[in-house]
Amino acid sequence: MIRTVLFDVDGVLLSEERYFDASGLTVWEMIHSSHYLGLAPEKFKTTLSDEEITRIRAEVFRNDQVLRHLKSQGMNANWDMIYLTFTCQLLHLLSQIKEKEAGKIREWLTHEIDYEVLGDIRGILANYQVSTDFGVFLKDFAGRPETKQDLLKVLDQLAFEKFGITGTALGRKGALWSVCEHASQEWYVGDQHILASTGKPSVQTGKKGFLEEEIPLAGPEEIADLFSYLSEKGLNLGVGTGRPQLETYGPFRALGWLPLFDENHIVTADEVLKAEGELGSATPLAKPNPFTYLFALEGKQTSVRDCVNTPLPLENGKEVLIVGDSLADLLAAQKMGCVFAGILTGLSGKEARVEFEAHGADYIFENVTDLKTIFM
Repeated sequence: MIRTVLFDVDGVLLSEERYFDASGLTVWEMIHSSHYLGLAPEKFKTTLSDEEITRIRAEVFRNDQVLRHLKSQGMNANWDMIYLTFTCQLLHLLSQIKEKEAGKIREWLTHEIDYEVLGDIRGILANYQVSTDFGVFLKDFAGRPETKQDLLKVLDQLAFEKFGITGTALGRKGALWSVCEHASQEWYVGDQHILASTGKPSVQTGKKGFLEEEIPLAGPEEIADLFSYLSEKGLNLGVGTGRPQLETYGPFRALGWLPLFDENHIVTADEVLKAEGELGSATPLAKPNPFTYLFALEGKQTSVRDCVNTPLPLENGKEVLIVGDSLADLLAAQKMGCVFAGILTGLSGKEARVEFEAHGADYIFENVTDLKTIFM
């Protein structure tokens, strides 16, 4: 008998579209802006029309083929997707100057790549005619056996394949990953909220952000009614999301959903990153690692170490229903021994049904509001 329901947010309760827009804009900025690689500063601007945003996203992610590939491999975190896409393109650009700049490339790739190093790369690239090719991602990652967080390690393999270099820091969340994260947050939360979101000011000002453009995947009242219905049935509710806290609490508060949850059982990317720092471990805790949902289930008063060391599958796993839109959510649920409901409003839409069925999802619904039917 199900006693607890844990919800993912993106693709289940709120649309992922603006997140993916911001992700595409981040990669585009880091390639073209003078703050980063500076390939075409004259092309970069912070105010764009919806048509321009759509065009940039389509180019960067090859009409979302890149995003779909990463999702199918169990990767669920937008920051990781941005980092992989940008770094793959960086390696492609460097491969065009490797005959003349082999020494510099070795120096760059065997050290952390921070803002200063990006500036050094920018200065060297300015001396050459190089071109982007976002399709190279699908070629470089095709047929790789790595899934989930191990996809980051493919970047180390690419450094060896393209340059014969080993011992790079590309396969982990280092300085360059943090640069990508901050740039993406600028796009998503805008100038007004960037300091609260990251603790650091904008590198590039002038961004309005997408926080006020959140799109619920059903009527806000319908979703609120679902939460109330489940609570009245005596079920405990929680959230396990890859969104940061600001982008979770803000929309939940604006849509009237936040009072329907115990905030002790809302776990966001901020709690996950803090836990990773606390453990000092190289093991990523983001989905499909079950930590996000385990922490939401147990509550944030629980010791991070105790949560990570929880024996799996859970003895009472069948009392927990996890509601998600991606393979990463399903894999986390299965590792926990929990019941899983796949929702077909994520990036892959109704095409996700085949994947959910292939991996043994317990339930599959067109929309999160259909979840009520389990409990009638």
